[in-house]
Order: sequence, then structure tokens, then C-alpha cells
Amino acid sequence: MFRNLVRGLLLMLLAGAVNAAPVFVFTAIPDQDETQLKQRFQKVADYLQAELQTEVRFVPVKSYAATITAFRNNQVQLAWFGGLSGVKARELVPGSIALAQGIEDPEFKSFFIANTSTGLKPADSLPESVRDLTFTFGSKGSTSGRLMPEYYLREQFKESPDEVFSRVGYSGNHSRTIALVESGAYQLGALNYKVWEAAVADGKVDTSKVSVIWETPTYPDYQWTLRGDMDAIYGEGFSERVQQALLKMTDPELLSSFPRSGFIPASNDDFEPVRIVAKQVGLLD
Repeated sequence: MFRNLVRGLLLMLLAGAVNAAPVFVFTAIPDQDETQLKQRFQKVADYLQAELQTEVRFVPVKSYAATITAFRNNQVQLAWFGGLSGVKARELVPGSIALAQGIEDPEFKSFFIANTSTGLKPADSLPESVRDLTFTFGSKGSTSGRLMPEYYLREQFKESPDEVFSRVGYSGNHSRTIALVESGAYQLGALNYKVWEAAVADGKVDTSKVSVIWETPTYPDYQWTLRGDMDAIYGEGFSERVQQALLKMTDPELLSSFPRSGFIPASNDDFEPVRIVAKQVGLLD
């Protein structure tokens, strides 16, 4: 009986220890399909778990809005956001901080692509002949697939995309944008240049059917954002440890998940230009 009592007390103590260290959960905006996301980020979860010495889990989400909602509701504590989704999330969760961004992210850009049947060629600006063609953005909440392309379209044509094009759609993610323009379902589209370059390098794009016709000026984009209450939950200095783990990520295989050549420190102020543009085009209250 005494032995059973001791065993029971030990189990209770172990259970208490587990409950004292909740699982640290992160997610990422679904800029590609869910299967690719799981493949991309499971090894990142394993890396963070080893670095932080606490259980880490990656949870995929199905939309940009769902990523922000999960962060707001504390279903995830860390997220790989785009510029716009990060701005929105931090406004919803006061105290949250942008910890790190890819080396490429302070000068990100979007590509405008066209089905070759349009006859459009690469140029320094979008030609007037794009008027009345069909056009697809990526997700409605995407910085590189919607916000910045819309901003530059409005800047050049002084009209909304609906006034410039005969039909405007939203593919849902960058990979889908490539597929829709390549197939001819839409004549034009805008997307994250990194996704385009990776897809071409992997032989996933038929460049005889679709090509880049214009690239935008640069702007700040993706970043890691952490909820502001993490030190209170995981212990003093945890936020700093998360940031250092991200900055120390140098394994090419892990970095290819993003894809980035490395990470550098970030701050909320770095994404002020995105917040300003989002307000201008009506994507932020």
C-alpha cells in the first residue's frame, strides 16, 4: 500500500511538472499549401525544442486570418507572419514583439507575372495594355501577394484594381497564383518573389507559359512575432532565448524552409511602412 501511495505521489508530481511547462506552439502564414507547410516547419519545431529545452509544436492554419486569430487567442505563441499579418496581430495583442526577420526581408519585393499568351514582356513599369485583362492576387491578407501589389497598382494607375482589370480574384496563396496564371485561368497575377524563384529552381513552373513582367520596389515583409507575456509563463529571459535561437539558425536545411539565408534582429518599428500603406489602401482600421 505504501509503495502504491509513493508511486501515486510521484505521478502527481510529474503531472504537475508537465503542466507547469505548457507546450510552446508556433505557426506560419499559409503562403503555400498545408502539406508543404508541415514539411517545411516540422524540423524547425525540432530545432526550437532542442534550443529552448521545452516542448515545441508546429500547428498549420488554413488562412492568414486564422493565423492572426490563433495568435490573438493564445493558441499559438510565436508566428512567422508576413508584414501585414504581423502588424495586425501585434495591434490585437499589446506587448507582442517582432523578434527577427530574414536577411532578405527589409528589402522584399513582389513579382507581377503574366501568361505568355498576353504577349507582355518584362518592363520597368506595368504597361497600359494590362487594362481589362484578368488578374489574381494571392491571399486577401498577404503583404507580398495583395497589399503591396495593390498599393503600387493604385500608385501607377490612380484607380483601384477592380477599375483597372476586367476581373480580379484571390488565389489564396502564392503557389496557387502561379498555377492559375500558368493555366490561363487568370492572365496576370502578383506574388512573393521568393516563392516564384524557389518554384522555378525546383522545376515547378513552365516558363514557356508564364513569366515575370515587372517587379515592385522593395518593402519590409516577413518576421517572427512573439506574444509579450512569454517571460511570465516560461520564465525570465525566455523571449531573449527565443530570439537568440532564431538568430542562431544557420543550418541550410532549416533556412530553406522559409527560404532565407539567415535571420537578423527585428523590431515593431521596422514594419511601420507596412502599417501606413495598409491604412492608405483600407486594409487596416
